[in-house]
Amino acid sequence: MSDLVLYHAPRTRSVRVRWALEEMGLDYRLERVDFTKRPPGGEAFAKINPLQKLPALTDDGTAISESNAIIQYLIGRYGPTDIEVKPDEADYGRYLQWLHFGEGGMTMPVSLLLAHTFLLPEEQRNPALAKWAKHEVPKLLKYIDEHGLQGREWLAAGRFTAADISVVYMLLLLKLIREFDTAPEGVKAYFVRATEREAWKRATAD
Repeated sequence: MSDLVLYHAPRTRSVRVRWALEEMGLDYRLERVDFTKRPPGGEAFAKINPLQKLPALTDDGTAISESNAIIQYLIGRYGPTDIEVKPDEADYGRYLQWLHFGEGGMTMPVSLLLAHTFLLPEEQRNPALAKWAKHEVPKLLKYIDEHGLQGREWLAAGRFTAADISVVYMLLLLKLIREFDTAPEGVKAYFVRATEREAWKRATAD
């Protein structure tokens, strides 16, 4: 049995990690966390991640709970892998930029839009925050189109990498809440390319 255990629920950030595991061809065990219960996972999961948020990955006594940190851990510990761009490659800086943009640059507008148009009960939604997020999200999509994808199939190094895993997950969230229809055509085509990958299909199958 694999030492790698991924705590997972559909559509959460654990999709990123599962996708990376599948792209790398690593053996892992999936522990499903019931996200309909509050707090998720109960006392057992709280011992893995006291915040009781997903994802979490354990590996022979090591526990990590930030999705992109988990991906970097997997690459560092279980590489080499084509989803990494190495420091001696020309696009190394570009790779790091987009790897972290998917969480650092995109999270606040996308999360606020998700919360205040979809997740929160109607009486708890803040129209001003929703309006701000609706204004910011198109700028993010334009930035990806014009600075990430112009003349490129993938974001860095001429191949699919962890940077694409990071960004495409956030595009998935926008698609789920129907805020992706007005995305630039290049970004839409990019999303289709990424989600046609067999590893993506396995990572999101259930």
